[in-house]
Amino acid sequence: MSHSPGPRPWPPPRTGRHRAALAAVSMAAALTAVGPSSAAGRISASAPGTSKGPRALGIGDPLYPNLGNPGYDVSAYDIAFDYRRADRPLGTVTTIAARATAPLRTINLDFAEGSVRSVRVNGAPARFTAADEDLVITPPSRITTGDTFEITVRHTSDPRDAANGGWVRTRDGLAMANQADAAHRVFPCNDHPSDKARFTFRITAPRDLTVVAGGLPLERVRKAARTTWAYRLAHPMATELAQVSIGRSAVSRRTGPHGLPVRDVVPAADRKRLEPWLSRTPGQLAWMEKKTGPYPFETYGLLIAGASTGFELETQTLSLFERSLFTGQGLPRWYLESIMVHELAHQWFGDSVAPRRWSDLWLNEGHATWYEALYADERGKASLERRMREAYRQSDGWRAAGGPPAAPKPAEPGQQIGIFRPIVYDGSALVLYALRQHIGREAFERLERQWVLRHRDGVASTTDFVRLASEVAGRDLAGFLNPWLYGAKTPPMPGHPTWKSAPKEEAGTDAKAGRKVRTEPGTRAGAGGGARAGAKPGWLSTGRHPPHPPVKPE
Repeated sequence: MSHSPGPRPWPPPRTGRHRAALAAVSMAAALTAVGPSSAAGRISASAPGTSKGPRALGIGDPLYPNLGNPGYDVSAYDIAFDYRRADRPLGTVTTIAARATAPLRTINLDFAEGSVRSVRVNGAPARFTAADEDLVITPPSRITTGDTFEITVRHTSDPRDAANGGWVRTRDGLAMANQADAAHRVFPCNDHPSDKARFTFRITAPRDLTVVAGGLPLERVRKAARTTWAYRLAHPMATELAQVSIGRSAVSRRTGPHGLPVRDVVPAADRKRLEPWLSRTPGQLAWMEKKTGPYPFETYGLLIAGASTGFELETQTLSLFERSLFTGQGLPRWYLESIMVHELAHQWFGDSVAPRRWSDLWLNEGHATWYEALYADERGKASLERRMREAYRQSDGWRAAGGPPAAPKPAEPGQQIGIFRPIVYDGSALVLYALRQHIGREAFERLERQWVLRHRDGVASTTDFVRLASEVAGRDLAGFLNPWLYGAKTPPMPGHPTWKSAPKEEAGTDAKAGRKVRTEPGTRAGAGGGARAGAKPGWLSTGRHPPHPPVKPE
């Protein structure tokens, strides 16, 4: 994720997690066979061992303890949406193929912002109910360890509460922004990046609209005034990275390195205006491949949406960007290209190699910020060393506000996206800079290539990164990296003994508000994306996480 430049309105903060209204309708036959199917409204989760009633589960992620569910591994999702209008719920059928990793009397799925009509397990009607933001399913027969099973959920997917993430309302339709905990506001799932799966999307919409999703097209079937579009991703994907775009869009196609199909989706009226930006992608792909090895997926492109989100997002194979980023803001071309590179770099770091836990987020955002900064540096536009020096100056303040890079503080209640703080952007890129200073450029570049190759299509942790770095360097680096990753104070920077970290009150970080106030123009050391040309000192950012401070090319 990268933040867009400039102050902008942002939806009001969450006041609590919205809950699914799991309502059974028109199921007389099923009710006779299996008993009551659901209970409308909230059902409180029961503590382990204190009740036999349904309860919400999680896999114990320190930052999002209620996300994910134990006992099974999803292998594939097949999701069919029926779109009528952007202000109405979509009729949806989600089919999940999974394998049990433990005996299962009940199966929990993460789900909110929708109503469930029916559930089947292996083709047979199943009982279901709600427990907080979980859909709790009781299959007709117990599932044993190693069994494969299929769940089909008929439900609605409601785009009307865009403030909570998931669906994003655009000028003429919808797009998705599920990071970090909002995929289950769109479809029932095991909503944690550690459980990646294959995805197929089937979307039926009015025939005058264009529908694009991640992956490559399978088929398009027209029937009367409606068209059904189908897409499939060739590689496993985390739920937070799903993307579906519905609207009056134009699709531009070009070819990237090694014949890679590059597909961009833009508002139809802006196709010519945006073409100069889109044409930069093949060159950026070639640049990234020189740094990290072959592009890991079957296609890539930009989805430029007519929406005000306050961020850009690395949805797999089709990165989401705000239209306003490229129109009418007067930002330098080199700067916008570096933001494009930020989201592109995520395809390797965060998408192909997903975090095992959300506290490993620094591996995603730190690397994307690193390549964003390196791209600008190599083009002679903004010095990498200068940016890292400024990040070092502010690092202690960022650590105090948000925790160290690999042990971030949980977000405030009702502010789940609050983990996207400066420390996981420039504060984490600073760790990579220190590592390169310590082991040398050649070893560092070898590490980067081996990291994305070894963990391609998988998940990896901070421990995995430290282990591989030690292997590549030929010596144990835990003693060096652990203070950088977990320390409350920023360690000395190798090769730069005079660099100092300022007290947090001088670093411009408002720890309580989770925001950053820029006090000195002309430098950039914020969080992962966005600058505002001509901004004045004291500019206060808003949004998911702080944007970069004002920038001056060098």
